Amino acid sequence: MKMIRAIVRPERTEIIAAALAEAGLPSLTKAHVFGRGRTKGIRIGDVVYDEFPKTLFLMVVEDENVGKAISVILENGKTGNMGDGKIFVTEVEEAYTISTGTKGL
Repeated sequence: MKMIRAIVRPERTEIIAAALAEAGLPSLTKAHVFGRGRTKGIRIGDVVYDEFPKTLFLMVVEDENVGKAISVILENGKTGNMGDGKIFVTEVEEAYTISTGTKGL
């Protein structure tokens, strides 16, 4: 299993979520977050904007679905501009359903 964390533009959130569901990956958690990337913000005149609103997607998927999830996020999150976001993939050792105690997805 892998944990996918995707930080994306808020205006792409619903498009990405719908595309993931259509691709057979309906389970996800969304959180509204703020942050900045390598650019360290932007300056417009005397004003510096150093944190921007983003949406954080958290998903745990089976190993065979990692490529599909990443492709869907890339295709539907890309605007071609700086600040489109970042995807991080990490290993998940175990997962449990709280209501049943069942191990796994």
